[in-house]
Amino acid sequence: MALSRGVRFTANDIWDMPEDGKRYEVVNGELYVTPPPLEAHQKASTNLVGYIWQYAHHRGLGTVYSAPFGVVLDEENGVQPDIVYVSRQRQGFIVERGLEGAPDLVAEVLSPSTQTRDRGVKMRRYAAAGIPHYWIVDPRGRALEAYRLTEQGYELTGTFGPGSTFHPELFPGLEVPIDDLWA
Repeated sequence: MALSRGVRFTANDIWDMPEDGKRYEVVNGELYVTPPPLEAHQKASTNLVGYIWQYAHHRGLGTVYSAPFGVVLDEENGVQPDIVYVSRQRQGFIVERGLEGAPDLVAEVLSPSTQTRDRGVKMRRYAAAGIPHYWIVDPRGRALEAYRLTEQGYELTGTFGPGSTFHPELFPGLEVPIDDLWA
């Protein structure tokens, strides 16, 4: 739910919000408040983070974070994606309170209250910020959609559903059995 009333918020406002279990994000100067995620959302997010973390950590490639983790894309956009990956080359964007700049990967796990925003305004904002890879995980549909940034915006590179294995372009050799995200 966006709260506007003519007030423009800044990305830094996400750090001034109450610690009440809700997620606060500022997208295009609008404040969005999201309730805590459901169990299926958390399971998918945690399991996917596990795959990425194990792969990246053991190869010294970068750092993976799970929400809540603040990411400032610009003055009017401070978000808390479900999963954020920052390669060694972009480690300079990491600051004490989160990330100030575009990570290499953002993944959003859909919830009933966020799916329109995750597929709409946030997806466009992530593309505008230059985030090369965007994944959408759908617990209800038990699927993962992988997008790669092009000059025209995000291009769908694949949809992976039950019984399939995701081989992320960003992580050569990594295999993510989609059914394991819900296990």
